[in-house]
Amino acid sequence: MAAENQKPIGSGFGAKTPASEVVAGMDLSGKTAVVTGGYSGIGIEMVRALQGAGASVTVPARRPDVAKEALADVSDQVQVASMDLADIASVRKFAEEYVAGGAALHILINNAGIMACPEARVGPGWERQFGVNHLGHMALAQGLLPALQKAGQSRLVALSSTAHIMSDVHWDDPHFNTHPYEKWSAYGQAKSANALFALGADRRWDQYGVTAFSVHPGGIFTPLQRHLSNEEMVALGWMNPDGTIPDQIRAMFKTPEQGASTATWAATSPQLEGRGGEYCENCDIAQLATEDSQRWEHAREWITDDSKADRLWAMSEAMLAEA
Repeated sequence: MAAENQKPIGSGFGAKTPASEVVAGMDLSGKTAVVTGGYSGIGIEMVRALQGAGASVTVPARRPDVAKEALADVSDQVQVASMDLADIASVRKFAEEYVAGGAALHILINNAGIMACPEARVGPGWERQFGVNHLGHMALAQGLLPALQKAGQSRLVALSSTAHIMSDVHWDDPHFNTHPYEKWSAYGQAKSANALFALGADRRWDQYGVTAFSVHPGGIFTPLQRHLSNEEMVALGWMNPDGTIPDQIRAMFKTPEQGASTATWAATSPQLEGRGGEYCENCDIAQLATEDSQRWEHAREWITDDSKADRLWAMSEAMLAEA
């Protein structure tokens, strides 16, 4: 069913819509949100948009002091807590404490992530990008499920990427134990997993009032690129040899506030009521890719496959049981 639902709905917003415009006129007073990675890049713009519309936001952070400093301008309605997505024990501790506090959770945005990093291991030997981007966020969502359920109607947004096009999940060797590590293939796998997780969560947790979406935020220059050298960005076409940005890339890429808009829209828009599980881009449902689709757009069929979502869920639960 997911593939059939991958059709734009004509939201009225677009690629360069800022997050503040998405929530303009909304009253989110009394609503609560958790945004991972909510103190830099597009994450802090999601926090500002949600807080600006009246929501109370919690930002779990690996570096709480840095987060508090970055969020000083919105500190009245933003709480910072300690959590490291690479450490499942800390993820579960944060979720347990949040749930124990008794608050409902209306919005969970799994935004934090790492991209194209050197090979490294986290947890019981997990490949780092899969472990942080997917497994850490899955453990967080599972731990926060009682609070999401308490809200009655809640939204879960998983940050995927057009990079899902690079790779389906490496089903027989997701942690690169038996085949050579390649950082972009590993990143693509993690982003496919993020989309499949949202699809699986929407199907499983609809009974608890949870609606889930995955999102491609767009091309944005943020700290996500910290593992890329200038030479690599030149090779990708993102930078000229002299360090300047090509005009076509400048036109295509988004500002951080524009990059925050699709996740903010997926988390709040009444236009999405009655839907769920879809992959979104440019503040709309993305269309299913065709042979004419460009490499930076649309949803590839494997992230819309219910059976793959089920397979990933079972595989991931088995991994998390070992952590």
